[in-house]
Amino acid sequence: MKTFDIVTLTVNPSLDKSTQFTGLVAEQKIRCKTPRYDAGGGGINVSKAISRLGGVSLCVFTSGGSPGIKLEELVQQEGIAIKTIQTQNWTRENLVALDSISNSQYRFCFPGAAISEVEKETIIQILRELKPKYLVASGSLNEGLSTDFYQHIADLAKSSGTKLIVDTSGDALKKVLEEGVYLVKPNIGELAKLIGVERLEMDEVAGAARTLIEKGSAEIVVVSLGSQGAFLVTATQTEFVPAPNVVKKSTVGAGDSMVGAMVWALSQNKSLKEVVQWGVACGSAATMNEGTQLFKLEDAERLFEGMQ
Repeated sequence: MKTFDIVTLTVNPSLDKSTQFTGLVAEQKIRCKTPRYDAGGGGINVSKAISRLGGVSLCVFTSGGSPGIKLEELVQQEGIAIKTIQTQNWTRENLVALDSISNSQYRFCFPGAAISEVEKETIIQILRELKPKYLVASGSLNEGLSTDFYQHIADLAKSSGTKLIVDTSGDALKKVLEEGVYLVKPNIGELAKLIGVERLEMDEVAGAARTLIEKGSAEIVVVSLGSQGAFLVTATQTEFVPAPNVVKKSTVGAGDSMVGAMVWALSQNKSLKEVVQWGVACGSAATMNEGTQLFKLEDAERLFEGMQ
Protein backbone atom coordinates (compact mmCIF):
# COMPACT_ATOMS: atom_id res chain seq x y z
CA MET A 1 0.00 0.00 0.00
CA LYS A 2 1.33 3.46 -0.94
CA THR A 3 2.40 5.55 2.03
CA PHE A 4 0.92 8.97 2.81
CA ASP A 5 2.16 11.56 5.29
CA ILE A 6 -1.43 12.74 5.86
CA VAL A 7 -4.47 10.48 6.24
CA THR A 8 -7.97 11.76 6.98
CA LEU A 9 -10.69 9.62 8.52
CA THR A 10 -14.43 10.19 8.04
CA VAL A 11 -16.59 7.49 9.60
CA ASN A 12 -19.84 9.42 9.10
CA PRO A 13 -19.59 11.16 5.69
CA SER A 14 -22.51 12.69 3.84
CA LEU A 15 -23.64 13.51 0.34
CA ASP A 16 -24.43 17.20 0.72
CA LYS A 17 -27.04 18.93 -1.44
CA SER A 18 -27.33 22.71 -1.49
CA THR A 19 -29.99 24.82 -3.15
CA GLN A 20 -31.80 28.17 -3.05
CA PHE A 21 -35.46 29.07 -2.76
CA THR A 22 -37.54 32.25 -2.55
CA GLY A 23 -39.59 32.55 0.64
CA LEU A 24 -40.35 29.88 3.24
CA VAL A 25 -44.09 29.31 3.56
CA ALA A 26 -45.53 26.49 5.66
CA GLU A 27 -47.63 23.83 3.91
CA GLN A 28 -46.82 25.16 0.43
CA LYS A 29 -44.50 23.66 -2.14
CA ILE A 30 -41.13 25.39 -1.96
CA ARG A 31 -39.70 25.62 -5.46
CA CYS A 32 -35.95 25.15 -5.29
CA LYS A 33 -33.15 25.71 -7.77
CA THR A 34 -31.20 22.79 -9.22
CA PRO A 35 -29.16 21.35 -6.34
CA ARG A 36 -25.38 21.33 -6.14
CA TYR A 37 -23.81 18.10 -4.87
CA ASP A 38 -20.72 18.06 -2.68
CA ALA A 39 -18.87 15.37 -0.77
CA GLY A 40 -19.31 16.17 2.90
CA GLY A 41 -18.02 15.03 6.26
CA GLY A 42 -15.19 16.34 8.39
CA GLY A 43 -12.25 14.30 7.12
CA ILE A 44 -13.36 14.50 3.49
CA ASN A 45 -13.54 18.29 3.69
CA VAL A 46 -10.11 18.35 5.33
CA SER A 47 -8.66 16.34 2.42
CA LYS A 48 -10.34 18.71 -0.04
CA ALA A 49 -8.81 21.70 1.74
CA ILE A 50 -5.34 20.12 1.71
CA SER A 51 -5.70 19.38 -2.00
CA ARG A 52 -6.63 22.99 -2.80
CA LEU A 53 -3.46 24.12 -1.08
CA GLY A 54 -1.39 21.78 -3.24
CA GLY A 55 -0.98 19.09 -0.60
CA VAL A 56 -1.58 15.34 -0.79
CA SER A 57 -3.55 13.12 1.55
CA LEU A 58 -5.30 9.76 1.61
CA CYS A 59 -9.00 10.13 2.33
CA VAL A 60 -10.41 7.15 4.26
CA PHE A 61 -14.19 7.01 4.64
CA THR A 62 -17.19 4.71 4.81
CA SER A 63 -19.39 4.36 1.73
CA GLY A 64 -22.75 2.70 1.25
CA GLY A 65 -25.46 2.52 -1.41
CA SER A 66 -25.97 4.95 -4.29
CA PRO A 67 -25.16 8.04 -2.16
CA GLY A 68 -21.84 6.38 -1.33
CA ILE A 69 -21.08 5.80 -5.01
CA LYS A 70 -21.77 9.46 -5.78
CA LEU A 71 -19.66 10.46 -2.78
CA GLU A 72 -16.68 8.46 -4.07
CA GLU A 73 -17.00 10.05 -7.52
CA LEU A 74 -17.05 13.56 -6.07
CA VAL A 75 -13.95 13.03 -3.94
CA GLN A 76 -12.00 11.45 -6.80
CA GLN A 77 -12.98 14.31 -9.11
CA GLU A 78 -10.94 16.55 -6.81
CA GLY A 79 -7.86 14.42 -7.50
CA ILE A 80 -7.82 12.97 -3.99
CA ALA A 81 -6.70 9.40 -3.30
CA ILE A 82 -9.36 7.41 -1.46
CA LYS A 83 -9.66 4.24 0.59
CA THR A 84 -13.26 3.27 1.31
CA ILE A 85 -14.88 0.93 3.80
CA GLN A 86 -17.99 -0.44 2.14
CA THR A 87 -20.98 -0.50 4.47
CA GLN A 88 -24.26 -2.36 4.25
CA ASN A 89 -26.22 0.74 5.23
CA TRP A 90 -26.40 3.72 2.90
CA THR A 91 -24.36 6.87 3.30
CA ARG A 92 -26.46 9.72 4.70
CA GLU A 93 -27.54 12.81 2.77
CA ASN A 94 -27.76 16.37 4.12
CA LEU A 95 -29.50 19.45 2.75
CA VAL A 96 -28.50 23.11 2.90
CA ALA A 97 -31.09 25.60 1.62
CA LEU A 98 -30.73 29.38 1.28
CA ASP A 99 -33.73 31.70 1.31
CA SER A 100 -32.85 34.38 -1.25
CA ILE A 101 -35.31 36.85 0.32
CA SER A 102 -34.00 36.82 3.90
CA ASN A 103 -30.53 35.43 3.10
CA SER A 104 -31.19 32.91 5.89
CA GLN A 105 -29.55 29.54 5.57
CA TYR A 106 -31.29 26.34 6.70
CA ARG A 107 -29.18 23.24 7.37
CA PHE A 108 -30.91 19.85 7.58
CA CYS A 109 -28.51 17.23 8.91
CA PHE A 110 -29.43 13.57 9.28
CA PRO A 111 -27.84 10.92 11.51
CA GLY A 112 -25.48 8.38 10.02
CA ALA A 113 -26.72 4.81 9.68
CA ALA A 114 -25.31 2.15 11.99
CA ILE A 115 -21.81 0.79 11.50
CA SER A 116 -21.42 -2.94 12.10
CA GLU A 117 -18.70 -4.46 14.27
CA VAL A 118 -17.01 -5.94 11.20
CA GLU A 119 -17.03 -2.54 9.45
CA LYS A 120 -15.61 -0.91 12.58
CA GLU A 121 -12.77 -3.42 12.76
CA THR A 122 -12.02 -2.86 9.07
CA ILE A 123 -11.55 0.87 9.75
CA ILE A 124 -9.13 0.15 12.59
CA GLN A 125 -7.18 -2.41 10.57
CA ILE A 126 -6.73 0.01 7.67
CA LEU A 127 -5.36 2.69 10.01
CA ARG A 128 -3.09 0.16 11.69
CA GLU A 129 -1.51 -0.63 8.31
CA LEU A 130 -1.17 2.96 7.08
CA LYS A 131 0.86 4.53 9.95
CA PRO A 132 0.89 8.10 8.56
CA LYS A 133 2.80 11.03 10.03
CA TYR A 134 -0.48 12.92 10.56
CA LEU A 135 -3.93 11.38 11.04
CA VAL A 136 -6.98 13.64 11.07
CA ALA A 137 -10.09 12.18 12.74
CA SER A 138 -12.88 14.62 12.04
CA GLY A 139 -16.64 14.64 12.25
CA SER A 140 -19.46 12.96 14.13
CA LEU A 141 -19.86 9.25 14.88
CA ASN A 142 -22.47 6.89 13.46
CA GLU A 143 -24.94 4.81 15.35
CA GLY A 144 -23.24 1.61 16.46
CA LEU A 145 -19.99 3.38 17.32
CA SER A 146 -19.40 4.05 21.01
CA THR A 147 -18.25 7.48 22.15
CA ASP A 148 -14.79 6.05 22.87
CA PHE A 149 -14.16 5.11 19.21
CA TYR A 150 -11.79 8.05 18.63
CA GLN A 151 -10.13 7.18 21.93
CA HIS A 152 -9.19 3.80 20.45
CA ILE A 153 -7.87 5.61 17.37
CA ALA A 154 -5.75 7.83 19.65
CA ASP A 155 -4.26 4.78 21.35
CA LEU A 156 -3.49 3.29 17.93
CA ALA A 157 -1.87 6.55 16.78
CA LYS A 158 0.38 6.65 19.85
CA SER A 159 1.58 3.09 19.28
CA SER A 160 2.52 3.89 15.67
CA GLY A 161 4.08 7.30 16.30
CA THR A 162 1.33 9.11 14.40
CA LYS A 163 0.34 12.67 15.29
CA LEU A 164 -3.44 12.67 15.75
CA ILE A 165 -5.49 15.80 14.98
CA VAL A 166 -9.07 15.63 16.25
CA ASP A 167 -12.08 17.77 15.40
CA THR A 168 -15.26 16.42 16.93
CA SER A 169 -17.62 17.33 19.78
CA GLY A 170 -19.56 16.12 22.79
CA ASP A 171 -18.69 12.89 24.57
CA ALA A 172 -16.52 11.70 21.67
CA LEU A 173 -14.29 14.75 22.19
CA LYS A 174 -14.12 14.29 25.96
CA LYS A 175 -13.20 10.61 25.60
CA VAL A 176 -10.42 11.08 23.05
CA LEU A 177 -8.80 13.80 25.16
CA GLU A 178 -8.55 11.30 28.03
CA GLU A 179 -6.07 9.41 25.85
CA GLY A 180 -4.35 12.56 24.58
CA VAL A 181 -3.86 13.88 21.04
CA TYR A 182 -1.38 16.03 19.14
CA LEU A 183 -3.80 18.82 18.18
CA VAL A 184 -7.44 19.52 18.99
CA LYS A 185 -9.67 22.31 17.66
CA PRO A 186 -12.57 23.11 20.00
CA ASN A 187 -14.65 26.24 19.67
CA ILE A 188 -14.91 28.50 22.70
CA GLY A 189 -18.15 26.87 23.89
CA GLU A 190 -16.70 23.36 23.64
CA LEU A 191 -13.56 24.49 25.47
CA ALA A 192 -15.67 25.85 28.33
CA LYS A 193 -17.45 22.51 28.69
CA LEU A 194 -14.15 20.62 28.62
CA ILE A 195 -12.82 22.52 31.61
CA GLY A 196 -16.17 22.50 33.43
CA VAL A 197 -17.33 26.11 33.25
CA GLU A 198 -20.45 27.66 31.71
CA ARG A 199 -18.67 30.22 29.56
CA LEU A 200 -15.31 31.81 28.87
CA GLU A 201 -14.36 35.43 28.27
CA MET A 202 -11.75 36.26 25.65
CA ASP A 203 -9.04 36.89 28.24
CA GLU A 204 -9.68 33.44 29.75
CA VAL A 205 -9.34 31.39 26.56
CA ALA A 206 -5.57 30.92 26.51
CA GLY A 207 -5.50 29.87 30.16
CA ALA A 208 -8.34 27.40 29.62
CA ALA A 209 -6.55 25.90 26.62
CA ARG A 210 -3.35 25.56 28.65
CA THR A 211 -5.33 23.64 31.28
CA LEU A 212 -5.95 20.93 28.68
CA ILE A 213 -2.27 20.86 27.78
CA GLU A 214 -1.21 20.53 31.43
CA LYS A 215 -3.60 17.58 31.81
CA GLY A 216 -1.96 15.83 28.84
CA SER A 217 -5.09 16.11 26.69
CA ALA A 218 -3.25 17.71 23.76
CA GLU A 219 0.09 19.18 22.74
CA ILE A 220 -1.54 21.96 20.68
CA VAL A 221 -4.97 23.50 21.30
CA VAL A 222 -6.47 25.72 18.61
CA VAL A 223 -9.58 27.51 19.83
CA SER A 224 -11.89 28.66 17.06
CA LEU A 225 -13.59 31.98 17.81
CA GLY A 226 -15.68 32.17 14.64
CA SER A 227 -15.71 35.67 13.19
CA GLN A 228 -13.24 36.83 15.85
CA GLY A 229 -10.41 34.54 14.77
CA ALA A 230 -8.53 31.86 16.72
CA PHE A 231 -6.06 31.18 19.50
CA LEU A 232 -3.25 28.63 19.14
CA VAL A 233 -1.82 27.53 22.48
CA THR A 234 1.03 25.19 23.45
CA ALA A 235 2.86 24.74 26.73
CA THR A 236 5.25 27.55 25.79
CA GLN A 237 3.53 29.62 23.09
CA THR A 238 0.30 31.54 22.56
CA GLU A 239 -0.75 33.04 19.24
CA PHE A 240 -3.93 35.00 18.58
CA VAL A 241 -4.95 35.64 14.98
CA PRO A 242 -7.96 37.91 14.37
CA ALA A 243 -10.22 36.94 11.49
CA PRO A 244 -10.23 39.24 8.46
CA ASN A 245 -13.41 41.10 7.56
CA VAL A 246 -15.21 39.26 4.76
CA VAL A 247 -18.73 39.13 3.35
CA LYS A 248 -20.13 35.93 4.85
CA LYS A 249 -22.39 33.76 2.68
CA SER A 250 -22.17 30.38 4.42
CA THR A 251 -20.35 28.92 7.41
CA VAL A 252 -20.60 25.32 6.15
CA GLY A 253 -17.12 23.80 5.85
CA ALA A 254 -15.32 26.72 7.50
CA GLY A 255 -14.10 24.65 10.43
CA ASP A 256 -12.95 21.81 8.17
CA SER A 257 -11.17 24.31 5.91
CA MET A 258 -9.38 25.63 8.98
CA VAL A 259 -8.26 22.16 10.08
CA GLY A 260 -7.16 21.19 6.57
CA ALA A 261 -5.10 24.35 6.21
CA MET A 262 -3.41 23.83 9.57
CA VAL A 263 -2.52 20.20 8.84
CA TRP A 264 -1.13 21.22 5.44
CA ALA A 265 0.92 23.99 7.07
CA LEU A 266 2.26 21.57 9.70
CA SER A 267 3.26 19.12 6.95
CA GLN A 268 5.12 21.97 5.23
CA ASN A 269 7.06 22.72 8.43
CA LYS A 270 5.52 26.19 8.78
CA SER A 271 5.89 28.03 12.09
CA LEU A 272 3.01 27.65 14.54
CA LYS A 273 2.05 31.28 13.94
CA GLU A 274 1.78 30.58 10.21
CA VAL A 275 -0.14 27.38 10.96
CA VAL A 276 -2.92 29.26 12.71
CA GLN A 277 -2.78 32.12 10.17
CA TRP A 278 -3.35 29.68 7.32
CA GLY A 279 -6.17 28.11 9.32
CA VAL A 280 -7.94 31.41 9.90
CA ALA A 281 -7.36 32.53 6.29
CA CYS A 282 -8.86 29.37 4.78
CA GLY A 283 -11.69 29.20 7.31
CA SER A 284 -12.61 32.82 6.59
CA ALA A 285 -12.32 32.28 2.83
CA ALA A 286 -14.75 29.36 3.06
CA THR A 287 -17.45 31.62 4.49
CA MET A 288 -17.28 33.75 1.32
CA ASN A 289 -18.87 30.96 -0.76
CA GLU A 290 -22.47 29.80 -0.83
CA GLY A 291 -23.81 26.39 0.16
CA THR A 292 -21.44 23.54 0.99
CA GLN A 293 -18.45 24.76 -1.01
CA LEU A 294 -15.09 25.22 0.71
CA PHE A 295 -12.64 28.06 0.08
CA LYS A 296 -11.16 29.31 -3.17
CA LEU A 297 -7.37 29.26 -3.17
CA GLU A 298 -7.03 32.83 -4.44
CA ASP A 299 -9.26 34.11 -1.60
CA ALA A 300 -7.26 32.18 1.03
CA GLU A 301 -3.92 33.38 -0.32
CA ARG A 302 -5.10 36.99 -0.39
CA LEU A 303 -6.38 36.82 3.19
CA PHE A 304 -3.17 35.15 4.37
CA GLU A 305 -1.03 37.81 2.72
CA GLY A 306 -3.14 40.47 4.42
CA MET A 307 -2.18 39.01 7.78
CA GLN A 308 1.51 39.59 7.09
